Amino acid sequence: MLLLSLSCAGESKARSCSEVRQAYNAKGFSLVNVPHQEISGEHLRVCPQGYTCCTSEMEDKLNQQSKQEFENLVDVSSHQIRTTFVSRHKKFDEFFLELLDNSEKSLHSMFKRTYGKLYMQNSDVFQDLFTELKRYYTGGNVNLEEMLNDFWARLLERMFQLLNSQYHFTDDYLECVSKYTDQLKPFGDVPRKLKAQVTRAFIAARTFVQGLMVGREVANRVAKVNVAPACVRALTKMLYCPYCRGLPGLKPCHNYCHNVMRGCLANQADLDPEWNVFI
Repeated sequence: MLLLSLSCAGESKARSCSEVRQAYNAKGFSLVNVPHQEISGEHLRVCPQGYTCCTSEMEDKLNQQSKQEFENLVDVSSHQIRTTFVSRHKKFDEFFLELLDNSEKSLHSMFKRTYGKLYMQNSDVFQDLFTELKRYYTGGNVNLEEMLNDFWARLLERMFQLLNSQYHFTDDYLECVSKYTDQLKPFGDVPRKLKAQVTRAFIAARTFVQGLMVGREVANRVAKVNVAPACVRALTKMLYCPYCRGLPGLKPCHNYCHNVMRGCLANQADLDPEWNVFI
């Protein structure tokens, strides 16, 4: 009713656009060609075509301003979640790789003190183990179970040769020995227990760190919202058409704002159920 009465009053006498000029200038726009009093609004394409304080150029600029402000708002709103994923991924990745490096160094130091030259001559078996574990964690195409089986088979071959150093064994013979690792159980139940522990830990770690990466990428893509022309029109009508009516201080009601945002973010809203499941 207020807008209707103001509109009717405006038809009989053009009102001042001083408040509009002040608000428009505060947005960083030039006041050149901005009317001091209302003019006929047949030229407007988005806002109502009654008496207006907006020229075509002003409407175009406010249209672009609506788009820019909306994009900035989405970017700012998603900034915290993006930085959270980035920082959590960085911290966990550094923590896990450092843990792996320290484990390798500790094992190397202990075996070197205990077995000396015998270990140093065969340390490549353990180096290869940690290299493959790191490769798996960082997303490499590594079958954990097969890799661990190969490790124990190689270790058995080396130990068999060391314990029987007075003999020379062919590669075929050593391969035959490794095939019977499960039946002979030279390391007792250690391989089975270690396999279960390593598999559980590394699958969980890789899944978690990859999940953080996916979350970061999704948040980055959602932040780059594609603002459709219909959305820009709706935003301009809500935010800046009051400028053209001489009411720059008029704010939209909650339901109106909610409906416009829901329309502009329809694609992002479709992600909500899946995002909640992911989190």
